[in-house]
Amino acid sequence: MDTTTPWTSPGRIGRSRAWRRTVVGTSVTAAIVLAVAGCSSTGGKKATQSQATGKNYTIAMVTHGAPGDTFWDLIRKGAQAAAAKDNITLKYSSKNSGPDQATLVQSAIDSKVDGLAVTMSFADAIAPTITSAVKAGIPTVVFNGGINAWKPTGALAYFGQDEKISGKAAGERLASEGAKKVICIVHEQGSVALEDRCAGVRDGLLAGSGSTPAAPGAGVENLNVAGTDIPSVESAITAKLQQDPSIDHIIALGAPFALTAVKSVSAAGSKAKVATFDTNSELVGAIENGSVEWAIDQQPYLQGYLAVDSLWLYLTNRNTMGGGQPSLTGPSFIDKSNIAAIAEYAKRGTR
Repeated sequence: MDTTTPWTSPGRIGRSRAWRRTVVGTSVTAAIVLAVAGCSSTGGKKATQSQATGKNYTIAMVTHGAPGDTFWDLIRKGAQAAAAKDNITLKYSSKNSGPDQATLVQSAIDSKVDGLAVTMSFADAIAPTITSAVKAGIPTVVFNGGINAWKPTGALAYFGQDEKISGKAAGERLASEGAKKVICIVHEQGSVALEDRCAGVRDGLLAGSGSTPAAPGAGVENLNVAGTDIPSVESAITAKLQQDPSIDHIIALGAPFALTAVKSVSAAGSKAKVATFDTNSELVGAIENGSVEWAIDQQPYLQGYLAVDSLWLYLTNRNTMGGGQPSLTGPSFIDKSNIAAIAEYAKRGTR
Protein backbone atom coordinates (compact mmCIF):
# COMPACT_ATOMS: atom_id res chain seq x y z
CA MET A 1 0.00 0.00 0.00
CA ASP A 2 1.17 3.58 -0.81
CA THR A 3 1.02 5.16 2.63
CA THR A 4 1.99 8.59 1.29
CA THR A 5 -1.15 9.00 -0.85
CA PRO A 6 -4.23 10.18 1.09
CA TRP A 7 -7.50 8.16 0.63
CA THR A 8 -9.20 11.34 -0.58
CA SER A 9 -6.87 11.87 -3.54
CA PRO A 10 -8.36 11.59 -7.07
CA GLY A 11 -6.06 8.69 -7.96
CA ARG A 12 -7.06 6.78 -4.87
CA ILE A 13 -10.76 7.44 -5.43
CA GLY A 14 -10.54 6.19 -9.03
CA ARG A 15 -8.78 3.02 -8.01
CA SER A 16 -11.32 2.48 -5.20
CA ARG A 17 -14.24 2.75 -7.63
CA ALA A 18 -12.58 0.33 -10.05
CA TRP A 19 -11.93 -2.11 -7.23
CA ARG A 20 -15.56 -1.92 -6.13
CA ARG A 21 -16.75 -2.58 -9.71
CA THR A 22 -14.46 -5.64 -9.88
CA VAL A 23 -15.71 -7.01 -6.55
CA VAL A 24 -19.36 -6.47 -7.44
CA GLY A 25 -18.92 -8.12 -10.83
CA THR A 26 -17.08 -11.07 -9.30
CA SER A 27 -19.75 -11.46 -6.59
CA VAL A 28 -22.58 -11.51 -9.15
CA THR A 29 -20.74 -14.08 -11.26
CA ALA A 30 -20.08 -16.25 -8.19
CA ALA A 31 -23.74 -16.03 -7.17
CA ILE A 32 -24.85 -17.20 -10.61
CA VAL A 33 -22.40 -20.11 -10.55
CA LEU A 34 -23.54 -21.14 -7.07
CA ALA A 35 -27.21 -20.90 -8.07
CA VAL A 36 -26.64 -23.15 -11.08
CA ALA A 37 -24.52 -25.61 -9.12
CA GLY A 38 -27.18 -25.81 -6.43
CA CYS A 39 -29.72 -27.36 -8.79
CA SER A 40 -29.91 -30.99 -9.87
CA SER A 41 -31.98 -32.74 -12.50
CA THR A 42 -34.35 -33.86 -9.76
CA GLY A 43 -34.79 -30.37 -8.33
CA GLY A 44 -32.74 -31.06 -5.21
CA LYS A 45 -29.55 -29.42 -4.00
CA LYS A 46 -26.43 -31.52 -4.51
CA ALA A 47 -23.99 -31.93 -1.64
CA THR A 48 -20.74 -29.96 -1.83
CA GLN A 49 -18.52 -32.98 -2.31
CA SER A 50 -20.78 -34.31 -5.08
CA GLN A 51 -20.40 -30.98 -6.88
CA ALA A 52 -16.63 -31.23 -6.49
CA THR A 53 -16.41 -34.75 -7.91
CA GLY A 54 -19.07 -34.17 -10.53
CA LYS A 55 -20.39 -37.69 -9.98
CA ASN A 56 -23.62 -39.18 -8.75
CA TYR A 57 -22.65 -42.32 -6.84
CA THR A 58 -24.74 -45.49 -6.69
CA ILE A 59 -24.83 -47.43 -3.43
CA ALA A 60 -26.51 -50.80 -2.93
CA MET A 61 -27.97 -51.69 0.46
CA VAL A 62 -28.72 -55.38 0.96
CA THR A 63 -30.43 -56.50 4.16
CA HIS A 64 -31.83 -59.71 5.61
CA GLY A 65 -35.08 -58.10 6.72
CA ALA A 66 -38.49 -59.21 5.59
CA PRO A 67 -40.36 -56.67 3.40
CA GLY A 68 -42.94 -54.69 5.38
CA ASP A 69 -41.25 -55.22 8.74
CA THR A 70 -41.48 -51.93 10.64
CA PHE A 71 -37.91 -52.24 11.92
CA TRP A 72 -36.51 -52.46 8.40
CA ASP A 73 -38.73 -49.58 7.32
CA LEU A 74 -36.76 -47.44 9.80
CA ILE A 75 -33.43 -48.71 8.42
CA ARG A 76 -34.52 -47.85 4.91
CA LYS A 77 -35.79 -44.38 5.86
CA GLY A 78 -32.43 -43.56 7.43
CA ALA A 79 -30.60 -44.76 4.33
CA GLN A 80 -32.90 -42.76 2.06
CA ALA A 81 -32.36 -39.60 4.12
CA ALA A 82 -28.58 -39.90 3.80
CA ALA A 83 -28.86 -40.69 0.09
CA ALA A 84 -30.99 -37.61 -0.52
CA LYS A 85 -28.52 -35.41 1.36
CA ASP A 86 -25.51 -36.84 -0.46
CA ASN A 87 -27.04 -36.95 -3.96
CA ILE A 88 -26.69 -40.74 -4.04
CA THR A 89 -28.72 -43.25 -6.03
CA LEU A 90 -29.73 -45.88 -3.47
CA LYS A 91 -30.59 -49.43 -4.54
CA TYR A 92 -32.26 -51.22 -1.64
CA SER A 93 -33.07 -54.95 -1.61
CA SER A 94 -33.62 -57.65 0.99
CA LYS A 95 -34.05 -61.40 1.35
CA ASN A 96 -34.79 -63.29 4.51
CA SER A 97 -32.30 -66.12 3.98
CA GLY A 98 -28.52 -66.21 3.82
CA PRO A 99 -28.12 -67.74 0.33
CA ASP A 100 -30.76 -65.45 -1.19
CA GLN A 101 -29.16 -62.41 0.40
CA ALA A 102 -25.74 -63.49 -0.91
CA THR A 103 -27.23 -63.65 -4.42
CA LEU A 104 -28.41 -60.05 -4.07
CA VAL A 105 -24.95 -58.97 -2.93
CA GLN A 106 -23.37 -60.70 -5.93
CA SER A 107 -25.83 -58.96 -8.25
CA ALA A 108 -24.78 -55.61 -6.77
CA ILE A 109 -21.12 -56.49 -7.39
CA ASP A 110 -21.89 -57.51 -10.99
CA SER A 111 -23.65 -54.18 -11.61
CA LYS A 112 -20.48 -52.38 -10.47
CA VAL A 113 -22.04 -50.20 -7.78
CA ASP A 114 -19.82 -47.55 -6.19
CA GLY A 115 -20.45 -48.71 -2.63
CA LEU A 116 -22.15 -51.51 -0.72
CA ALA A 117 -23.88 -51.64 2.69
CA VAL A 118 -24.73 -55.14 3.92
CA THR A 119 -26.11 -56.89 6.99
CA MET A 120 -24.39 -60.09 8.14
CA SER A 121 -26.97 -61.85 10.27
CA PHE A 122 -26.20 -64.99 8.24
CA ALA A 123 -22.45 -64.47 8.37
CA ASP A 124 -21.31 -67.77 6.85
CA ALA A 125 -23.38 -67.20 3.72
CA ILE A 126 -22.64 -63.48 3.32
CA ALA A 127 -18.95 -63.19 4.24
CA PRO A 128 -17.53 -64.64 0.96
CA THR A 129 -19.53 -62.21 -1.19
CA ILE A 130 -18.43 -59.22 0.90
CA THR A 131 -14.83 -60.33 0.46
CA SER A 132 -15.49 -60.54 -3.29
CA ALA A 133 -16.87 -56.99 -3.28
CA VAL A 134 -13.80 -55.67 -1.49
CA LYS A 135 -11.48 -57.48 -3.91
CA ALA A 136 -13.44 -55.92 -6.78
CA GLY A 137 -12.63 -52.49 -5.36
CA ILE A 138 -16.12 -51.76 -4.03
CA PRO A 139 -15.95 -50.07 -0.60
CA THR A 140 -18.25 -51.96 1.75
CA VAL A 141 -19.67 -51.37 5.23
CA VAL A 142 -21.58 -53.78 7.44
CA PHE A 143 -24.44 -52.80 9.73
CA ASN A 144 -27.05 -54.27 12.08
CA GLY A 145 -25.75 -57.85 12.05
CA GLY A 146 -22.25 -59.31 11.96
CA ILE A 147 -20.39 -57.48 14.71
CA ASN A 148 -18.08 -60.46 15.22
CA ALA A 149 -17.65 -61.29 11.53
CA TRP A 150 -17.21 -58.05 9.56
CA LYS A 151 -13.51 -57.30 10.01
CA PRO A 152 -12.05 -60.41 8.27
CA THR A 153 -14.06 -59.58 5.15
CA GLY A 154 -12.16 -56.33 4.62
CA ALA A 155 -15.24 -54.15 5.21
CA LEU A 156 -14.50 -50.54 6.18
CA ALA A 157 -16.79 -50.21 9.21
CA TYR A 158 -19.62 -51.64 11.28
CA PHE A 159 -22.67 -49.79 12.58
CA GLY A 160 -25.01 -51.39 15.10
CA GLN A 161 -25.16 -52.75 18.60
CA ASP A 162 -23.32 -55.61 20.26
CA GLU A 163 -26.15 -58.09 20.63
CA LYS A 164 -24.65 -59.97 23.57
CA ILE A 165 -24.02 -56.74 25.48
CA SER A 166 -27.57 -55.62 24.73
CA GLY A 167 -28.95 -58.99 25.75
CA LYS A 168 -27.02 -58.94 28.99
CA ALA A 169 -28.37 -55.48 29.79
CA ALA A 170 -31.88 -56.80 29.20
CA GLY A 171 -31.26 -59.85 31.38
CA GLU A 172 -29.90 -57.75 34.22
CA ARG A 173 -32.94 -55.52 34.08
CA LEU A 174 -35.25 -58.55 34.09
CA ALA A 175 -33.43 -59.83 37.17
CA SER A 176 -33.87 -56.48 38.91
CA GLU A 177 -37.60 -56.73 38.18
CA GLY A 178 -37.79 -60.14 39.83
CA ALA A 179 -37.91 -62.35 36.73
CA LYS A 180 -37.41 -66.05 37.39
CA LYS A 181 -38.65 -67.85 34.28
CA VAL A 182 -38.28 -66.07 30.93
CA ILE A 183 -39.02 -67.16 27.39
CA CYS A 184 -37.01 -65.51 24.62
CA ILE A 185 -38.96 -65.39 21.34
CA VAL A 186 -36.69 -66.20 18.38
CA HIS A 187 -38.59 -65.17 15.25
CA GLU A 188 -35.86 -65.99 12.73
CA GLN A 189 -34.15 -69.35 13.21
CA GLY A 190 -30.47 -69.39 12.29
CA SER A 191 -29.98 -65.67 12.89
CA VAL A 192 -26.73 -65.23 14.82
CA ALA A 193 -27.85 -61.81 16.09
CA LEU A 194 -31.05 -63.17 17.63
CA GLU A 195 -29.29 -66.14 19.18
CA ASP A 196 -26.73 -63.75 20.68
CA ARG A 197 -29.50 -61.64 22.18
CA CYS A 198 -31.05 -64.61 23.95
CA ALA A 199 -27.64 -65.81 25.14
CA GLY A 200 -26.97 -62.32 26.52
CA VAL A 201 -30.35 -62.30 28.29
CA ARG A 202 -29.47 -65.62 29.87
CA ASP A 203 -26.08 -64.33 31.07
CA GLY A 204 -27.58 -61.09 32.34
CA LEU A 205 -30.36 -62.80 34.25
CA LEU A 206 -27.81 -65.02 35.98
CA ALA A 207 -25.47 -62.11 36.71
CA GLY A 208 -28.33 -59.93 37.93
CA SER A 209 -29.42 -62.69 40.29
CA GLY A 210 -26.01 -62.61 42.00
CA SER A 211 -24.40 -65.31 39.82
CA THR A 212 -26.08 -68.01 41.87
CA PRO A 213 -27.27 -71.23 40.24
CA ALA A 214 -30.80 -70.89 38.93
CA ALA A 215 -33.58 -72.78 40.65
CA PRO A 216 -34.85 -75.88 38.83
CA GLY A 217 -36.98 -74.81 35.90
CA ALA A 218 -35.89 -71.19 36.13
CA GLY A 219 -33.79 -69.17 33.73
CA VAL A 220 -34.25 -68.34 30.04
CA GLU A 221 -35.73 -70.67 27.45
CA ASN A 222 -35.71 -69.93 23.72
CA LEU A 223 -38.98 -70.33 21.86
CA ASN A 224 -38.55 -70.61 18.09
CA VAL A 225 -41.46 -69.27 16.05
CA ALA A 226 -42.15 -68.62 12.36
CA GLY A 227 -41.74 -64.85 12.26
CA THR A 228 -43.31 -64.48 8.83
CA ASP A 229 -46.61 -65.92 10.10
CA ILE A 230 -47.91 -63.72 12.93
CA PRO A 231 -51.04 -65.84 13.69
CA SER A 232 -48.84 -68.89 14.21
CA VAL A 233 -46.51 -66.82 16.42
CA GLU A 234 -49.45 -65.86 18.61
CA SER A 235 -50.63 -69.47 18.80
CA ALA A 236 -47.15 -70.75 19.72
CA ILE A 237 -46.67 -68.21 22.52
CA THR A 238 -50.19 -68.80 23.84
CA ALA A 239 -49.65 -72.56 23.92
CA LYS A 240 -46.32 -72.15 25.73
CA LEU A 241 -47.86 -69.92 28.40
CA GLN A 242 -50.73 -72.36 28.93
CA GLN A 243 -48.28 -75.24 29.17
CA ASP A 244 -46.03 -73.50 31.70
CA PRO A 245 -47.80 -71.08 34.07
CA SER A 246 -44.48 -70.41 35.86
CA ILE A 247 -43.33 -68.18 32.99
CA ASP A 248 -43.31 -64.67 34.45
CA HIS A 249 -41.61 -62.69 31.66
CA ILE A 250 -41.47 -62.73 27.88
CA ILE A 251 -38.64 -61.03 26.01
CA ALA A 252 -39.37 -60.48 22.34
CA LEU A 253 -36.65 -59.71 19.80
CA GLY A 254 -38.69 -57.33 17.68
CA ALA A 255 -41.59 -54.92 18.22
CA PRO A 256 -44.23 -56.82 16.19
CA PHE A 257 -43.57 -59.96 18.23
CA ALA A 258 -43.85 -58.08 21.52
CA LEU A 259 -47.26 -56.78 20.46
CA THR A 260 -48.23 -60.32 19.47
CA ALA A 261 -47.01 -61.62 22.85
CA VAL A 262 -49.34 -59.14 24.60
CA LYS A 263 -52.27 -60.79 22.82
CA SER A 264 -50.98 -64.24 23.81
CA VAL A 265 -50.71 -63.24 27.47
CA SER A 266 -54.36 -62.19 27.40
CA ALA A 267 -55.49 -65.30 25.53
CA ALA A 268 -53.65 -67.63 27.92
CA GLY A 269 -54.82 -65.83 31.06
CA SER A 270 -51.16 -65.43 32.00
CA LYS A 271 -49.61 -62.82 34.29
CA ALA A 272 -46.35 -62.77 32.35
CA LYS A 273 -44.89 -59.33 31.62
CA VAL A 274 -43.63 -58.43 28.15
CA ALA A 275 -40.47 -56.56 27.19
CA THR A 276 -38.69 -56.36 23.86
CA PHE A 277 -35.81 -55.37 21.68
CA ASP A 278 -36.50 -52.70 19.05
CA THR A 279 -39.37 -50.29 18.61
CA ASN A 280 -41.94 -48.94 16.19
CA SER A 281 -44.72 -46.39 16.45
CA GLU A 282 -47.30 -48.93 17.65
CA LEU A 283 -44.97 -50.15 20.37
CA VAL A 284 -44.69 -46.60 21.71
CA GLY A 285 -48.39 -46.74 22.54
CA ALA A 286 -47.95 -50.15 24.21
CA ILE A 287 -45.24 -48.74 26.49
CA GLU A 288 -47.40 -45.72 27.24
CA ASN A 289 -50.35 -47.90 28.29
CA GLY A 290 -48.17 -50.37 30.18
CA SER A 291 -48.89 -53.51 28.14
CA VAL A 292 -45.18 -53.62 27.24
CA GLU A 293 -42.76 -52.82 30.06
CA TRP A 294 -39.81 -51.48 28.07
CA ALA A 295 -37.83 -51.80 24.88
CA ILE A 296 -34.13 -51.81 24.02
CA ASP A 297 -33.53 -49.37 21.18
CA GLN A 298 -30.61 -49.86 18.77
CA GLN A 299 -31.65 -46.88 16.62
CA PRO A 300 -32.25 -48.54 13.25
CA TYR A 301 -32.79 -45.21 11.45
CA LEU A 302 -29.31 -44.19 12.54
CA GLN A 303 -27.82 -47.48 11.32
CA GLY A 304 -29.22 -46.99 7.82
CA TYR A 305 -28.17 -43.35 7.75
CA LEU A 306 -24.60 -43.96 8.90
CA ALA A 307 -24.10 -46.89 6.53
CA VAL A 308 -24.86 -44.74 3.48
CA ASP A 309 -23.30 -41.51 4.73
CA SER A 310 -20.05 -43.22 5.71
CA LEU A 311 -19.70 -44.65 2.18
CA TRP A 312 -20.26 -41.19 0.68
CA LEU A 313 -17.57 -39.77 2.96
CA TYR A 314 -15.19 -42.51 1.88
CA LEU A 315 -15.94 -42.09 -1.82
CA THR A 316 -15.58 -38.31 -1.77
CA ASN A 317 -12.93 -37.78 0.92
CA ARG A 318 -11.52 -41.20 1.89
CA ASN A 319 -12.87 -40.82 5.43
CA THR A 320 -13.39 -43.93 7.56
CA MET A 321 -15.29 -44.29 10.82
CA GLY A 322 -14.78 -46.34 13.96
CA GLY A 323 -11.00 -46.70 13.85
CA GLY A 324 -11.33 -50.40 13.09
CA GLN A 325 -13.84 -50.90 15.91
CA PRO A 326 -17.65 -51.15 15.72
CA SER A 327 -19.56 -47.86 15.88
CA LEU A 328 -22.26 -48.70 18.42
CA THR A 329 -25.78 -47.32 18.00
CA GLY A 330 -27.19 -49.01 21.11
CA PRO A 331 -28.38 -50.26 23.47
CA SER A 332 -30.56 -47.77 25.27
CA PHE A 333 -33.76 -48.41 27.21
CA ILE A 334 -37.10 -46.86 26.34
CA ASP A 335 -39.73 -47.03 29.07
CA LYS A 336 -42.36 -44.84 30.71
CA SER A 337 -39.68 -42.51 32.07
CA ASN A 338 -38.61 -41.31 28.62
CA ILE A 339 -41.27 -42.47 26.17
CA ALA A 340 -42.75 -38.97 25.84
CA ALA A 341 -39.48 -37.68 24.38
CA ILE A 342 -39.38 -40.50 21.80
CA ALA A 343 -43.08 -40.53 20.88
CA GLU A 344 -42.89 -37.45 18.64
CA TYR A 345 -40.21 -39.03 16.44
CA ALA A 346 -41.91 -42.41 16.40
CA LYS A 347 -45.08 -40.79 15.03
CA ARG A 348 -43.16 -39.31 12.12
CA GLY A 349 -41.58 -42.69 11.42
CA THR A 350 -37.94 -42.16 12.36
CA ARG A 351 -37.78 -43.97 15.77
